[in-house]
Amino acid sequence: MNSFVLSLRFLGQRLRDRWDFVLFAILVSGGAVLAGADRVFGIILLLFSLIVTLIYGGFQASEPEMSREEPKAATPVPLSNEDLESVLKSTFAAIELPCLVFGADGTVTFQNAAATKAFGEVAVGVHLSARWRSPGILDMVRDTVHSGLPNQIEHSEVLPSERVFVVRVAPLGLPQLKRRSALFVMTFRDISELRRIDRMRSDFVANASHELRTPLASLRGFIETLLGPARNDEKARDRFLNIMLDQANRMSRLVDDLLSLSRLELKAHLAPDRKVALQPVLSHVRDSLSPLAAELDLSLNLHMPEELIEVTGDRDELIQVFENLIENACKYGQEGKRVDVFLRQTTDAVEVSVVDKGPGIPADDVPRLTERFYRVSVADSRSKKGTGLGLAIVKHILTRHRARLIIRSEIGSGTDFTVRF
Repeated sequence: MNSFVLSLRFLGQRLRDRWDFVLFAILVSGGAVLAGADRVFGIILLLFSLIVTLIYGGFQASEPEMSREEPKAATPVPLSNEDLESVLKSTFAAIELPCLVFGADGTVTFQNAAATKAFGEVAVGVHLSARWRSPGILDMVRDTVHSGLPNQIEHSEVLPSERVFVVRVAPLGLPQLKRRSALFVMTFRDISELRRIDRMRSDFVANASHELRTPLASLRGFIETLLGPARNDEKARDRFLNIMLDQANRMSRLVDDLLSLSRLELKAHLAPDRKVALQPVLSHVRDSLSPLAAELDLSLNLHMPEELIEVTGDRDELIQVFENLIENACKYGQEGKRVDVFLRQTTDAVEVSVVDKGPGIPADDVPRLTERFYRVSVADSRSKKGTGLGLAIVKHILTRHRARLIIRSEIGSGTDFTVRF
């Protein structure tokens, strides 16, 4: 039965829009019956024709009528301001790169969360030149607006820390927008770490090789002496081995400081986001440096308020900062027999001052103290086991903490190193 119905359906589909055949069959059947040629055959033929006609007509009535017209292209519907804002938010919200959308007149229409975090809030309707005054960026924007073609340049920023971006501008392809209301997107890809790595490589080759050359030459000379003339001289051997140990320790300190400096440079643009209480940090540093102060026969004094003072920072890095500053004050200001550490809070800043009563630093040397490998006195620094990198490390940590190092010194009166948050 199912096969018969399927056959009828197939026949009905084949006869669609061909009613002339059905009518012809009916007429033939009727003629056969009326002619009396074969009544049985005529009746069967008539019934079959009627059944086919009824089934086909039912199928055709039940099936939706298909349009014969060619589909027309959808006409873009203009977007309202609310719809446009929704489209931009949903499109750029998940993008990690900082993105800004602006109009043909250069005014900002939208910025994603990554752009707000990297550059701060740029108000809608403000021109790009209010935030980026780089001629390269503004020229690129004008060129893209006029030509409609993507462009990119490399852009550097110095404050709050040195960063390098690949800035790309391209038209935003929304067919709902007319030419006069076209939008453009500007993205920033941070390549600061790549540039820092390149610079660190060159700095390491230039500076570290110079600093390592002297101890390596000393080690080689002493080893040759021990293998030659002093082979059987026990007194000379003991003296040479102690010198070799000092030189090896010096190289180890140098490598450790270089690695520490490299790690700090890689994350200099990432500001800490945790609160750190300064009183416990300074007390910890004082306790760890008390043996050195006792060895140098000087007093190490803390002057701190009772109320807890907190800053945003990294506890381990802040300990490293104050250890460097207080250790330097103890070593280079030991003639004054005391080192004072003051913690103060004002209406707009928190300050930690490390003050010694030593010989002081010449005014010409003060601006260069935070340079790598810079020493006021090379012999004095090496005799106190300095690497010339301590204050450079302090500077990089404070840059990451958005803090400043202020140095005041007067010959014969001592030196004041102040960290201002």
